[in-house]
Amino acid sequence: MLAVQLADEWIEYVAATGIGGHARNYAQAIDCFCGYVDKVLDSRAQGASLADPDLFDTLVKWELSLPEGYAPGSTRPGMLASSLRVLMIRRDDHPDRVVAPTLARMARGPAFLGSGQKAERDEFTRQEKRAMVRAAWESAHATRKRLGNGWALAEQGRHPEQGSWTSLSDLLWGLAHEKITADDFRRFLPASREWPLELREFTADPGRVCYPHAARLQLVRRLVANLYPTTFDLHAFRVLLMDSTGYTSEEVTGFGEAEVEFLPKGVRLTLLKNRAGRLRHRAFRDQAPSGLSGRSDDVLGGQLTVDWPRREASEVVRQLLDVTARVRAKAPHVTDTLFVSATVRPNYSDDIVIGRWTPDHPGTNFRRWLAAMEVNVKGDLHIGRLRKSVKVEKAIVTEGRIDAAADDHTEETFARHYAQGTTLRILSGRTISTAQQHWFNKALDRVDGPTVLGAEHIDQGPLEDSGLSAQEAEDIMSGQLDMGVSHCKNPYQSPFSRPGELCAVAPLRCLECRNAWILPSNLPQLLLFKAHLMRLRTLLTPQVFTRLWGQSWVNLQAVLDDRQPEELAQARKHIEAGQAELDLPLAAHTEFDA
Repeated sequence: MLAVQLADEWIEYVAATGIGGHARNYAQAIDCFCGYVDKVLDSRAQGASLADPDLFDTLVKWELSLPEGYAPGSTRPGMLASSLRVLMIRRDDHPDRVVAPTLARMARGPAFLGSGQKAERDEFTRQEKRAMVRAAWESAHATRKRLGNGWALAEQGRHPEQGSWTSLSDLLWGLAHEKITADDFRRFLPASREWPLELREFTADPGRVCYPHAARLQLVRRLVANLYPTTFDLHAFRVLLMDSTGYTSEEVTGFGEAEVEFLPKGVRLTLLKNRAGRLRHRAFRDQAPSGLSGRSDDVLGGQLTVDWPRREASEVVRQLLDVTARVRAKAPHVTDTLFVSATVRPNYSDDIVIGRWTPDHPGTNFRRWLAAMEVNVKGDLHIGRLRKSVKVEKAIVTEGRIDAAADDHTEETFARHYAQGTTLRILSGRTISTAQQHWFNKALDRVDGPTVLGAEHIDQGPLEDSGLSAQEAEDIMSGQLDMGVSHCKNPYQSPFSRPGELCAVAPLRCLECRNAWILPSNLPQLLLFKAHLMRLRTLLTPQVFTRLWGQSWVNLQAVLDDRQPEELAQARKHIEAGQAELDLPLAAHTEFDA
């Protein structure tokens, strides 16, 4: 009874929502829960029902036991638990269906399990993506050529009953004009050992032998593939559309002929994203010829370019319309996609099956297409990685502006799903390193201390060569710019005061000022200033002294260390003789810890 109740809700829910492939999550949740009930309740499981409040403990234990069968951090336990809760809530909402109040409250209450940790797929590398796009163009061109040759050969044939059941042109004519069915090959075609060499070579894959028991089926499939695009062929067009538009697989395979409008220089597409419930009308303009055909990334200095062929969505759509024109005409019920293909079933029970493209078939999926086109890709072989590669290119082109790169979803979605890729992480690291290096270089280049001159520079010419104007050099030599511990290049352009105002911190901050020029004559005052700072070091805590005078102390030590012992001795004699004084403001003798 329990399985029937949940199955009924599942069938109605899938029919009402049209959730497609996600429906299997609910089916798996039902199978898993019912299996657990059978195991725990044993003989009582047959009478279990959602109307029975005694099922509460079993439901709780089942939900808590789900993580035991999965890897740590898996999203499946939470997915299964939430799927079952959805079905229970749906049944409880129905006025004629009974769910025990305790079970209903639990289903609507907080989840026991977290959502798990979903590992984001990395994007394809630029080399992988470039190889993939080239392979897609080669595949698209090969498909068009194959179909063109197939229809041209079919026009040369006639009905196999009038011609021959072993003639390629006659067989193609019969299939093209729907005069023969797939089952006719089983009924009228002779055994493969009686086929002419041309037919056997056509049937067998290159480098392989055609086995007699599978020859007829293989021949039918090869003939159909020469008239209509197969599931395998359409992978190339999906890759090209994702590359040229930047949109998801769901969107580029979800528009029909009615949603295509060709413009004078481009195409406008109506794109539907079911997951987000968004319908977009987007125009894709053709690119102007760049004249860069044939160049590689190395020649262009590593800039982001796609040189062959040009990435034009309009051309891809035109080729897709042309390739699928005949097969879409045979499937008038499929109007919401251009991706329509033809297949032949193994048992000949039906005629050629023409319908919506199914890219995830195990034998013709994206993984098999990459292998057949000899495209080597590392990591998960998932088409969603191509979307991330295009997003990375857009982020590079827009110089990392998320608002521009996230043009078809929110910035939060971009940060959560697309900004975690290897390329953007490397670019972010490079950007941070470049910024750090930039400011580090500016810090090294910036002069936050005085310019120290030796005796050989005390002359008009050397001073001007050091960066001073003639007037500034003359004023320094005459002593008019003497501030005590140094000479000032321009006391009215102090970094510690407003422009145009006289420096308010001289001489206390001269050793931290880029306008200060220290001459040999300032050496006695520097020694006196050192004595002043040493006295302050005994009065202030190390933290306070470093905050107030640390830079001045370091710069002063550097200036004195560059002086010869003879110069320092001569300066001390001037001090002892009373020939040197240091005039400091009154505030210099009072320090506050605050």
